[in-house]
Amino acid sequence: MTGLALTACLSSPDCFREDVFCAALVTDSLGMEDHGINQDAWAGMLEAQENGLADRVDYIESVDSRDYEKNIAYFASHGYDAIFTAGIGLRNATFEVATQYFAAQTQGSPSPIFIGFNQSYEESRPNLVSIIFPEDQMGFAAGVVATQLTKTGTVGAICETSGIDSMWRYCEGFRAGVEFTNGTVKAAVIYRDDGDREKLFLDEAWGYETGSSLIQRGADVIFAAGGITGQGALRAALEFDVFAIGAERDQAAALGGTGPGLVTSFYGDARFEVQEAIRRAKNGEFNGERVGKIHFSVPHPGVDPSSITGLEALISLLSKGEIVPNITKEKP
Repeated sequence: MTGLALTACLSSPDCFREDVFCAALVTDSLGMEDHGINQDAWAGMLEAQENGLADRVDYIESVDSRDYEKNIAYFASHGYDAIFTAGIGLRNATFEVATQYFAAQTQGSPSPIFIGFNQSYEESRPNLVSIIFPEDQMGFAAGVVATQLTKTGTVGAICETSGIDSMWRYCEGFRAGVEFTNGTVKAAVIYRDDGDREKLFLDEAWGYETGSSLIQRGADVIFAAGGITGQGALRAALEFDVFAIGAERDQAAALGGTGPGLVTSFYGDARFEVQEAIRRAKNGEFNGERVGKIHFSVPHPGVDPSSITGLEALISLLSKGEIVPNITKEKP
């Protein structure tokens, strides 16, 4: 177990007691200050404690992916009622520990509820909950914003490989948002399908070069997703002084507040979802998969407010299904 941070003191309530509700978070290797799910989930847990939803909250900040399973198991073995894991990288470890405790539960031992953010499971378990943030809706919203910002009539989206469903939904959602808003705007969408697999999500050079190429071909708004690969494209947009739209986390904060070119970022509202999941867990409402709420970072004050109007209303319409991105898994 690495990166352990138990925030409660030794006199804190015993998590094995039935009248005490304990919740914990295991982060991925991006750490607590990721400006995304890890950081937001912990903020939500602190609010849950302040609001009386949880008696004790703690976290383990994972340093290495090889520690995921034992970090999750640590909290399970110490009587925690709800264990949150953040990010697709923890999917297998979360499923394995949940399966072990489900087997124990069938023999009369209690099991915590395991709640994975952005983790889809092929098999279900009664003690396992998946909260999925809809990438197609976030990409769609980014496409709508891009059409409001463009002056050249050409915008671009850069994502990691189309072989990863979440990346496909981000970029095809973007394409759908552009077409929905303004059919005369051209959306150039590029995936990193031929790159080195060892650099998956880590190919900043490819992201930068691809973003630069799109800009030189006339794109004046760049949307990007895919970890450090996507951040490379955002850096190119900022250096070429064109607008950029991020995903997965607050990219302006992650990139160090790099100016008004980075308009906003769309990502899951883990802060809200943590508290909602704790409420449901305490009420015995365990549904296998939930579509999580999305939000956007505060737009940069240097951006004309008229260019990004109606975002709250748009996200509400998307979440209610009144606007549907209508993307497919088949490449156009």
